[in-house]
Amino acid sequence: MTTARDLSALAAVRGTELRLEPGDLSLALAGAEVVALVGLQAVLLHADRILPAASPRFEDVVLREAVSAIVRDSPYETVEEWLWRRGRDLAARYRAALVPTGDGTPSRPHRHPLRRAATLPVDLSAVDRANDRMRGGEPVLVALAAAAGIAEVTDETLDDLDQDEAAVVAAVQQAITLLAAERQRRSVEGKGFDNIARGF
Repeated sequence: MTTARDLSALAAVRGTELRLEPGDLSLALAGAEVVALVGLQAVLLHADRILPAASPRFEDVVLREAVSAIVRDSPYETVEEWLWRRGRDLAARYRAALVPTGDGTPSRPHRHPLRRAATLPVDLSAVDRANDRMRGGEPVLVALAAAAGIAEVTDETLDDLDQDEAAVVAAVQQAITLLAAERQRRSVEGKGFDNIARGF
């Protein structure tokens, strides 16, 4: 299991109660992918840029997709650029990948994941593993879950992140803050249009 899958599993069981924003979760999942790819030596982080390294093969379908999405031409891509590009609709893709098939393995992401995300069952073993990691206080999972609005994080947990992990988590937090500001702006503009239509 990757941190991204664990994060998706947590969101699947907690998201309804917390009213998670899919965009926030997608950005956190994209960040989790960077951390996983660094850990697997598929990429290196240099300053704020993602440098391609090895091209390993993964059983995880969505992580294989992430590897193929790495920008391999200089000046490469910043973590922020990756989050916005890779994060588009990523929550729905991971959610679809959590669906158990008849043989007990996760299904492949659906062609139109947004159409199915709300009704998909969840692989409960994946949820159990994710909860175990959360209870164990694994810093990256807890920090990214907090960024997505699934959990709370302490300064002590953030202090336990290594340099690369801390850089990715900070980029995710900043991107989510920007997304929240954009949602607020659109909401205000929408209310303004409503008031004009009603003569106020």
